Amino acid sequence: MQFKRISELKDGMRLARPIYNKNGVLLFERDSKITSAGIASIQNFGLIGLFILEPAEPCPPMTPEDIEFERFQTVNVFSLMDEIAFVRAKGKTTKLPVIVANVLKNYGHLDKKINFIQSLRSAEDAVFKHALNVAILTAMISNKLNARVEERTDAVTAALLHRTVDQDVMEKLFTSTPNVRRYCFQADKIIEGVKTGETDLHVRLMDGGKILAVADAFDEMTAMHDGGTPESEVAAVRYLMDHEDLFDHRVVMGLVDSINILVPGVCVELNNGAKALVLNENRQNLFEPMVLSFQGNEIIDLGNHSMYGDLRIVDIMKTLDNRNVIDQETLSKYGMA
Repeated sequence: MQFKRISELKDGMRLARPIYNKNGVLLFERDSKITSAGIASIQNFGLIGLFILEPAEPCPPMTPEDIEFERFQTVNVFSLMDEIAFVRAKGKTTKLPVIVANVLKNYGHLDKKINFIQSLRSAEDAVFKHALNVAILTAMISNKLNARVEERTDAVTAALLHRTVDQDVMEKLFTSTPNVRRYCFQADKIIEGVKTGETDLHVRLMDGGKILAVADAFDEMTAMHDGGTPESEVAAVRYLMDHEDLFDHRVVMGLVDSINILVPGVCVELNNGAKALVLNENRQNLFEPMVLSFQGNEIIDLGNHSMYGDLRIVDIMKTLDNRNVIDQETLSKYGMA
């Protein structure tokens, strides 16, 4: 699977992600081949680019939950766009509590990990899709950290407004719930610290601010954007862990416990140059799963340092990054999933 900018699309390329309209109606199915007419139609959507399957790559399976996740993103992004336009024009909210409630209802009480699928973004809706994704991640992390109901509500609200509404508007809207503004302010301080290298934040950080900063940074790194190729989830999480002075480790682990990253079926690159397939997730250390090396069909437990030394995963494979070579049923049959 590769990210291709609109200018790079060609006849016959196969879509790796479905495309929906603002009402959640399917317009282009996964694995369908695009034509010149289809490319022209997609250009009219203003999309930055698409995720495309490689010529010999099988279409990765999607669960009903994956399909619903993409539909949920599409429908709620357009609701958020309408709401933010109303807020900017009128200085008050109408649908915002409903959007917050929808995010919390669907993703704030999960007892299992999900596949966090990056949505297709246009120049016009990129900030809103970022806000919604950050809100979803914030809801999941807040759940893992057992945050109080009001903290979860304020954090998800802050996530939706953090990049979409000016501070002065936010102050007028949330005089009775100041934590929404505080979470945004604290997240900005953390993000500023990343850019400047300044780690003395001069404030006592609240969990909501810490969660918002982690969710914002993760989505920013893994989303498609004009500045370059998106980072993999592995690279993004490693970055967050490497900057523990700014990103709270407990919050980062809440993120790791919320989404599937190095799970069975993912292809990876090792630091010895070999390619391998993840066979079994390591719940104690994300970066040390059991893998099957393509060189010699050797099964390697990366957590066994006495046998494999400093052998480690560098990243998810840049191509065929999520290819499921072995299906989940087969893995379960042999006790590997």
